[in-house]
Amino acid sequence: MTLFLTSSPTGPLDGSRAVDGLDAMNGFVENLAARWPGRARCLIVAAAPEAHEGNDQMAAFFAGALARSGLPCRGVDLWDDRAGAVHPGDYDVILLGGGHVPTQNAFFHRIGLREKLAGHRGVLIGVSAGTMNAAGRVYAQPELPGEASDPRYVRWLPGLGLTGLNILPHYQMTRDNWLDGRRLYEDVTYPDSAGHPFLALPDGSYVLAENGRATLYGEGYLLSDGVLRQLCQENEQADVSDL
Repeated sequence: MTLFLTSSPTGPLDGSRAVDGLDAMNGFVENLAARWPGRARCLIVAAAPEAHEGNDQMAAFFAGALARSGLPCRGVDLWDDRAGAVHPGDYDVILLGGGHVPTQNAFFHRIGLREKLAGHRGVLIGVSAGTMNAAGRVYAQPELPGEASDPRYVRWLPGLGLTGLNILPHYQMTRDNWLDGRRLYEDVTYPDSAGHPFLALPDGSYVLAENGRATLYGEGYLLSDGVLRQLCQENEQADVSDL
């Protein structure tokens, strides 16, 4: 399986750059096109299985983005709680949508996605929460009010086991966030990085993992044991296979 672990593959969520289709920054579209399997059959796995209207809009949005970027599809199917039996092996490209990490994680477990992806040889694109849930041990960084202060909130969850990387998306938007009266990074995530390295990515950066190696494309930061350092800048690459 070839993994594209993205923060946002369709442009920055803060609207700082206009993007039509997929975001070509840091060679993303070029790298994806080089591995695109012809007229691919695509599957989008939702993050919020009951949000039917939003899921339909998301599927249409990504189908349009792929088309505008010149990536031909035979069809784009959606997997939420309306779907019947779905066999990921029937698809060439699988996209894991963005949303609330614990909600998506519970859905993945309910549908047995980890087991159903075993041996898949196609392309998988993670988007935000989908990227985070691709890890073997998922860090569910607190996001909603109450999660940072709730001692019952579970920050570590079993994931899909597709990568050992714990990626924190949308870093340019969240780095200065406060949650429950605490600084999201300095007061919450920095302490959680003790013994658990994180890779913080702004929108436009991504990790390409294939053949046992993982490469960071674009700006990215390593947070480990409470220390943050920059690994590379825009239009640069770094090997992150051993993180």
